[in-house]
Amino acid sequence: MMASNEEITRHHDPNPDEDPWVHGPPPAEPVTLVAYDPQWPQRFRVLATAIRDALGETALDVEHVGSTSVPGLSAKDVIDIDLTVADPRDEDAYVPALERIGYRLTIREPSWHQHRCLKLDEPRVNLHVFGPDCPETIRHRMFRDWLASHPDDRARYERAKYAAIPGGGHVMDYNARKQPVVREIYDRIFRAAGML
Repeated sequence: MMASNEEITRHHDPNPDEDPWVHGPPPAEPVTLVAYDPQWPQRFRVLATAIRDALGETALDVEHVGSTSVPGLSAKDVIDIDLTVADPRDEDAYVPALERIGYRLTIREPSWHQHRCLKLDEPRVNLHVFGPDCPETIRHRMFRDWLASHPDDRARYERAKYAAIPGGGHVMDYNARKQPVVREIYDRIFRAAGML
């Protein structure tokens, strides 16, 4: 079932009653941004091939998202990937195969489109798992493509990223500090697409 405009344009706030950490929260580490690396797309392609080889037909889609997918944008040196599977709740269908190639399940968020996140340490990867036609994967692609073609918003987002570093804490704290600018850009994207 295709996601509706209402679902795609709705901003998500974490469920305060849900503990997403599979093995407890990771230790806080400083957020470090680096200049855009033209090797990031090739790194993604290698990672995507390994994921597809490990999962076969279970991997319905593998997309490069996040800041490393936007040419010219400073980012954490971490590749964000959206993996689409038939049912993220069926962890046995994909987690063991991904663990065999070095990933570990770190986040389980049933309240947010059944999101799962697996991490790889070398190279650093956040592998986000969602189901088919998930509003969030659609949002991720829209944001990526908009920033790639709108330099003013790309620069605005980059400034927000640097401004969000002071304050420390987990990367989720950093994400929360840049959220107002992210939502402002999303709303501009949705209005341009005639979705609001």
